[in-house]
Amino acid sequence: MKLSQFRFDLPLNLIAQHPTKKREDARMMVVHRKTGQIENKHFRDIMDYFDDKDVFVVNNTKVFPARMYGRKEKTGAKIEVFLLRELNKPNRLWDVIVDPARKIRVGNKLYFGENDELVAEVIDNTTSRGRTIRFLWDGTDDEFRQMLEFLGETPLPKYIKRKPEAEDKERFQTVYAKHEGAVAAPTAGLHFSIELIKRLEIKGIRFAEVTLHTGLGTFRPIEVEDLSKHKMDAEYYRIEDTACKIVNKAIEGNHRICSVGTTTMRALESSYTAEKLLKPSEGWTNIFIHPPYQFNIADALVTNLHLPKTSLLIMTCAFAGYDLAMEAYKKAIKDKYRFFSYGDAMIVI
Repeated sequence: MKLSQFRFDLPLNLIAQHPTKKREDARMMVVHRKTGQIENKHFRDIMDYFDDKDVFVVNNTKVFPARMYGRKEKTGAKIEVFLLRELNKPNRLWDVIVDPARKIRVGNKLYFGENDELVAEVIDNTTSRGRTIRFLWDGTDDEFRQMLEFLGETPLPKYIKRKPEAEDKERFQTVYAKHEGAVAAPTAGLHFSIELIKRLEIKGIRFAEVTLHTGLGTFRPIEVEDLSKHKMDAEYYRIEDTACKIVNKAIEGNHRICSVGTTTMRALESSYTAEKLLKPSEGWTNIFIHPPYQFNIADALVTNLHLPKTSLLIMTCAFAGYDLAMEAYKKAIKDKYRFFSYGDAMIVI
């Protein structure tokens, strides 16, 4: 398929700038693959579509405060530094994106905080905007983490046109987030509250956790018309034995497996056996799922409403079927659903 087939016009006023007051109060579009029926519901109604012994697989990655603002030595020019991932813990080496990039060269020092609490040195150019930096810090690892927490900002996507607020620290994080490493929230999971999870568990639905640290690659624009030529950035994932036992028991008992989010789906599709069972593994995945694609583990998908021409929309189309997914998006725009990270949900069953 071609990239241009995933284009649609999205009114800017439908891009959610704040989350709903309560997580599960977000609207939820229910897309039925077999019948083509599309329903308008609320996320709390998700309980009505699953039964005892069905499994929800969630991504327990945790977002860290990845966006920092520093000053360049001598000139004092303001620089945005977006932390992507830690490359070497003992040497405090990080892979980052800098903006404006043209001003930042190897050897430059960057100062963070009102009193220069943190200093970093640029040691390599990786891409036009990418740099490797070394933080110059003599304290302990814990103190360094606390300093990043203190100086860093919740990495809200650029299409949220406001400064992060105190509420974002909690709301741009799932309630089951555990393992720090993501620079963007696995947004489908933002709709689950602790109370809703409890109600689902009382109904007999089980939860299995996997980890995939969402990087900026998930959101990087696709620049080739022929989708088979697009290369995804690799993201770290881990699937443990506990999750495999829960998922495989459900598959063998003919129960449903619901992937909460496209990041979860990418992890699942990176680690299955010839018998289409989930297997424990960890490593880096650059799988790019586009139509036509045969899914191996999950038979339901919870996701948000995505930007045109993105890998997230393309995967949703691969799962729901292209025509049905695009019809659902047309309806979402007509019915004024809220889009993107803080927006409403879609479930494809």
